[in-house]
Amino acid sequence: MPSSTSLPVSDWGRTAYAESTERQRAQVQARIDGTAGDELIFTEHDPVYTVGLRSGASAHLLWDPAKLSEQGITVAETNRGGDITYHGPGQIVGYPIVDLSPVKDLHAYLRFLEEVMIRSVGCFGLAATRREGLTGIWVETRKIAAIGVAVRRWVAYHGFALNVDPDMDHFAGIVPCGIASAEGTVTSLARELASPPTADEVKTVLTQEFQALWPTFLGQE
Repeated sequence: MPSSTSLPVSDWGRTAYAESTERQRAQVQARIDGTAGDELIFTEHDPVYTVGLRSGASAHLLWDPAKLSEQGITVAETNRGGDITYHGPGQIVGYPIVDLSPVKDLHAYLRFLEEVMIRSVGCFGLAATRREGLTGIWVETRKIAAIGVAVRRWVAYHGFALNVDPDMDHFAGIVPCGIASAEGTVTSLARELASPPTADEVKTVLTQEFQALWPTFLGQE
């Protein structure tokens, strides 16, 4: 089944991380088999720290099991790239399950995801940028969105996490994305904007920007 420029979108609502991972794997297999097309999936996770494949990522978990239990946060290892990060309610997680075989350039895909989010937060009046040598997008030295992807037979999954209005205190339990405090902090739309958008408004804009840029990324425009 060829890639579609009119990318379908699904909203899984709030999910446990393990549940969403299994659902992603099933959809990736369907995409590989040709029984499903490209799709952009949104979700918000129950509070969880996910540990990526980067060497030493687990060392950036700061809270002990007792503190994690007190805060209601679980820990999950994942096969996405990157370090440790936090997911929770108030954070929009995007899982594009898409065929990259027309491009076969993972770095270009990461830059594409960054551009989608830069344009999306720009629609709400917030100027975000990239930082040299670092993934995600930033407001000066404050990280507002993280990216971590995996690829199987050139079908990409996992994706991005944009902080709309999560519990920012939960980021204190980790070194977010392995970024030392001297290099930067984390932030959210709610912290940066006097009148922050709702989660639904953010998902609408992310969808519009993703669908607008996707054909160009595939070289179909």
